Amino acid sequence: MTQDKHPEADGVLEAADGEHAVLRFRRRIAYPVERVWKALTDPAELIGWWGQAEVDLVEGGKFVLRWLNADDCGNRAEMHATITRLDPPRLLEMTGDLHGVLRWELRPDGSGTLLAFSSTLELPAEFRTRTLAGWHWHLDALAGFLDGTSADLVNVTGWDRVHQRYA
Repeated sequence: MTQDKHPEADGVLEAADGEHAVLRFRRRIAYPVERVWKALTDPAELIGWWGQAEVDLVEGGKFVLRWLNADDCGNRAEMHATITRLDPPRLLEMTGDLHGVLRWELRPDGSGTLLAFSSTLELPAEFRTRTLAGWHWHLDALAGFLDGTSADLVNVTGWDRVHQRYA
């Protein structure tokens, strides 16, 4: 098992200035860096824990992600990002329209990986705990995916429990 399926609220909010925020997570994953890297960059794997993706894995390449769950009006979120830093299999950074700068850093830790994730974006106060909970949920889904369980990305369950930890 990679970690507790529902660890304590481990996301941290750092207010950068005004409406800007930096969300940070650190997790230990019991799989080698190369395995975690594949889950972060391969569209066939991203669909198991995050969403439907198109990835051109080069600096300057596109990273498009479509969430599969919909809001009450049936709208689905879609992020259009550009890969701004790339050092396989250690660093993936992208700048996009929905989540600002997303940065994934992987470091070997014995037979596992230390994952450091951050999102730097304009984020009004009323969305901060929701966004922290969303990334927490997706990181839990990543852990589950690596353990062999794909998340239900259409009917997201358990998000409310995670959000209560941040609210």
